[in-house]
Amino acid sequence: MVTLAEVAQHAGVSASTVSYVLSGKRSISTTTRQRVEQSIRELGYHPNAGARALASSRSNIIALMIPLRTDIYVPVMMEIAIAVATTARTHGYDVLLLTGEEGPDAVRRVTGSGLADAMILMDVELDDERLPLLRSTDQPSVLIGLPADTSGLTCVDLDFAATGALCAEHLAMLGHRDIAVIGEAPAVYERHTGFAERTLDGLRYRAKELGLRLLHRPCEGGYDAMALTLARVLDERPGTTGFVVQNESAVEPLLALLRQQGRAVPEDVSVVAVCPDQVAVQASVRLTSVAIPAQEMGRHAVERLVAKLEGHGSDEVVLIAPELTVRASTGPAPTVS
Repeated sequence: MVTLAEVAQHAGVSASTVSYVLSGKRSISTTTRQRVEQSIRELGYHPNAGARALASSRSNIIALMIPLRTDIYVPVMMEIAIAVATTARTHGYDVLLLTGEEGPDAVRRVTGSGLADAMILMDVELDDERLPLLRSTDQPSVLIGLPADTSGLTCVDLDFAATGALCAEHLAMLGHRDIAVIGEAPAVYERHTGFAERTLDGLRYRAKELGLRLLHRPCEGGYDAMALTLARVLDERPGTTGFVVQNESAVEPLLALLRQQGRAVPEDVSVVAVCPDQVAVQASVRLTSVAIPAQEMGRHAVERLVAKLEGHGSDEVVLIAPELTVRASTGPAPTVS
């Protein structure tokens, strides 16, 4: 490995000058700086991370806390994580991925050990137990998600309340009056996970304004669970003609079960999904959907975190407006003969 002394010899300067060019702690003439930077490139020098951290009291690492639970759709979480990692790299930061369900202990571990300069937290609950610790520490942080109380926090998220409202509006415009919501697994609502609760709030509020009858049923996902959930929905509301699905693992089982029952999509039943575009376009019926802007969420979170690290960021809530794409799964409500 190339050493700092070898860079100094190649550039014809002292080792301290190379150090100052790397750290920016002293003003170096443009000519000297360019000569040192040229030597660094030619020799392929990479500063020792440990030594750099000791010298600067910075690790240049962002901790990303992303509990990987069995009741969440992991591909979306990983897409956000990749967006965080690639954006962080453009700003000179690496990402430390923490996937355990440690709650406040993970926050304590990061803030107390110097593992990372800042934190991004995902899978945010309305009354998330990690938040008091975040508010009490000076370490910068950003949430990808929205708790009930956002004071003293920076949050980035899709506007899930507006997403729910948009789904209700689309089905109402097509003449549907009885709407069933196939939700996430029950545990997601038991934890009061923000995105699921806010989508449901938006659906309920707008449905009431539009005079729609709304029925919400959580679902574990998979064929057997979806069969039981659909049977329950149709037993309670046999006139249901519109479905809103916020559960990626329930999408294809729902479409298959509707086909088996002779209910054509969209002639007899319309389906709107809140899901990644990839899920919507690869379904057996191309789904009208509101996409999850995973890359945009990850990028916004890192940009706001870097601004905080550089001393010019402020606490704010960034809500990304939902966009509904109409495809083959929604159509006018069937006329009652």
